[in-house]
Amino acid sequence: MRKREYDEEDVRVRPGKGSRPRTRIRPAHEDAVEGFVVAVDRGRYTTLVEPERGSAKKRRQQQRRLVVAMKARELGRKGIVVGDRVALVGDVSGHPDTLARVVRVEPRTSMLRRSADDTEDTDGIERPVVANADQLVIVTALADPPPRPRMIDRILVAAFDAEIDTLLCLTKSDLAPPDDLVALYEPLGVQHVVVHKGGPLEELRDRLAGRISVMVGHSGVGKSTLVNALVPDANRAVAQVNAVTGRGRHTSTSAVALELPAGGWIIDTPGVRSFGLAHVSVETVLAAFPDLVEGTVTCPKGCTHLGEGCALDAWVAAGNADPTRLESLRRLLASREGTPDDTT
Repeated sequence: MRKREYDEEDVRVRPGKGSRPRTRIRPAHEDAVEGFVVAVDRGRYTTLVEPERGSAKKRRQQQRRLVVAMKARELGRKGIVVGDRVALVGDVSGHPDTLARVVRVEPRTSMLRRSADDTEDTDGIERPVVANADQLVIVTALADPPPRPRMIDRILVAAFDAEIDTLLCLTKSDLAPPDDLVALYEPLGVQHVVVHKGGPLEELRDRLAGRISVMVGHSGVGKSTLVNALVPDANRAVAQVNAVTGRGRHTSTSAVALELPAGGWIIDTPGVRSFGLAHVSVETVLAAFPDLVEGTVTCPKGCTHLGEGCALDAWVAAGNADPTRLESLRRLLASREGTPDDTT
């Protein structure tokens, strides 16, 4: 999948050969060290700092450490999220009660976003979820609570918008078979793994190894249980599903990046009950279906590709694409227009 550089809010360099405009002139900060943001809490950013490159002696004198930092005033309203790579200055020792400053956010390779709920009086404001992830793991239970395909569809659309790979992780397979749900997403080419509590996790570990994966799912699907099994010292809180509503409680209250024992990272996010898509265009969704794009050339202006008059019907009828692919496209487009907390 093609990657694009996300740097909309970054600072501006003076135009010149090989440069592109941004927002402000960037200070040099030659003494800055690089950190990886693993947690954000009320304006404080916990970052992992690796030993600097150099001689073996120099590396031995340094330690891998967690450094707490605040955002420098020069960054203005620029947001910093888990997964960001940042430049730090000041006290970067990582000692207790010390505080460094974030003076730069490095260009992002991806940004997973969701919009504010359609019911909120926020006019579709975008909310960044995590930066620089290269895989989105959608965790959903096969039962207790039952699957919510509309929610899965919406998260998939957000992944297409961010241009990151997707993996469907189906939990509680001891309570219900996965066949129907797997068949629903097979035409989209979405990879999947099936797990249950106490069962083997080798296949999932293999798919996570060496990658930065963000785990997203609605409450009660067993996401925190899964994280605790993958990262034994994670200590993520676990809660039961409400017997009346069939939904879980929000046990994870903020995103946090956790390093996997065999390499790679998982970014655990709070359980979501909605995933707004006001920021995603029809064209973005369509771009994820290259086998259908050519068929839209003769569509009427402003075609939503959902109803009467869409040229895609004739394109598929002529054998140019699989009908299940068109059905999947329209399902995702419909989910984009639906309410963020669709339960079916």
